[in-house]
Amino acid sequence: MTDFKPYYAVIFSSIRTNDNQQGYMEMAQQMQDLAKKQPGYLGMESAREQIGITVSYWESLKAIADWKANTDHFFAQQKGIKDWYASYTVRICLVEREYDFNALSTEET
Repeated sequence: MTDFKPYYAVIFSSIRTNDNQQGYMEMAQQMQDLAKKQPGYLGMESAREQIGITVSYWESLKAIADWKANTDHFFAQQKGIKDWYASYTVRICLVEREYDFNALSTEET
């Protein structure tokens, strides 16, 4: 077992409109690239179709607040509300434990 340090997960669940989706994937990639440069960023996973779920991982609540306040991220949020999303929900969770399966390693943390 390795040392585990709790971290935060931001879960962004969204339903996209059927309207103008031009530029959506490009913006999503830009935001992922930008988030990687943000202090406190730990990683991201996402699945996108009509319903999308993106989970980003952060060291602290301050890192999450700083990301939310990022000017480019704010612009993307506003564009998403205006052009791409019918609705969305953001959940912020403290991850206190994790485990996984890997065919090469079955260690539980």
